[in-house]
Order: sequence, then C-alpha cells, then structure tokens
Amino acid sequence: MPIKQIFSEHQDKMQKAVDVLQNELKSLRTGRASTGLVENLKVDYYGTPTPLKQMATLATPQTDMIVIKPFDPASIKEIEKAIKNSDLSIAPAIDGKMIRLNIPPLSQERRSQIVQQAKQTGEQAKISIRNIRRDANKQLEKEQKDKFITEDDRDDGKKNIDDITKEFTNKIDSIIKAKSDEIMLD
Repeated sequence: MPIKQIFSEHQDKMQKAVDVLQNELKSLRTGRASTGLVENLKVDYYGTPTPLKQMATLATPQTDMIVIKPFDPASIKEIEKAIKNSDLSIAPAIDGKMIRLNIPPLSQERRSQIVQQAKQTGEQAKISIRNIRRDANKQLEKEQKDKFITEDDRDDGKKNIDDITKEFTNKIDSIIKAKSDEIMLD
C-alpha cells in the first residue's frame, strides 16, 4: 500500500474521531437551550429505540426552552418517559400536542462537573487518535518488512503520522477549551 494512501486513510479516521467528539459535546448541557441536548435521545417507539430527531420537530424559541413537537402525537408519553429516564435532569411539561423543556440555569458546581465531563470525552477522543497512530505505525512497519517501502520511507512516514497526530490532538484541545469556556461563561 502506498505511503500516501496510509496517511490519507488514517487522517480520515482521525477526522472521524474529532467529528464524533464534536457530536458528543453537543449533548452536554450549557446554560442555553440547544436541540443538541435531546436530538439523539433514544425513545422506545413501537419497540424500537429511535433518535428523538427522527420522531419530532425540535426548536428553541427562547434561550431557556426547548420545544418538541412529535410527528405522531401518540408518541408523547414515550418521549416524556425517555426524557425523564435520561441524565438531563429536566422535567418535561406536556402542552397539548407538544412537550416543553425549561432549561434552568446551572450552578457553578454543576458547570464544573460538566467541564470535567467534557474533558473526559476529549481524553477518550485523544486515546482514539493515539490508537489510530499506533495502527498506522504498525502498517508502515509491515510495509517495510514486506520490502514494499524502504527504512527511510518508514521513518519519514512515522514522523508524518506523528505530525498528523499532534495536529489532531491540538484540535481536540482547542475544541474542549472552547466548550469549557462556553459552559463556564453562560
């Protein structure tokens, strides 16, 4: 396998790890209402766990409220149950054919806990990045052992993989810092 292909393949995997991190951070609660808090919440819909965003229209008409309008009004009870069973700690209020979630302001202690949660999520993403680096290095070793590339190519490849890894871990650090600042300042 050509070295460029190894780089691009592993760089794509690292980018996917960063994308997963950003998606997970959407569900962390800040002081503001965000549909990201509930859009991936799994609701038991006719025996199938279904993401809430596939079952309802989600909106934030105010900075402290999320409105959920189910496509099927009969599913309101299941949605309410899923919200109550989640770790959001928000009480849903049923208002006719929609559900309102009032987002209370966060205490400083709770903000600190959420920042720690964000940092742990970031650390998991860094571990994924390092595992991808390890796999790329193993692949370079194998290519060199099988005489497809030279030792110099392998060493240059490892250096480039390390540079890409550093770039992505720095990107994760900046994403976590931005999210932490957002949580603490809201």
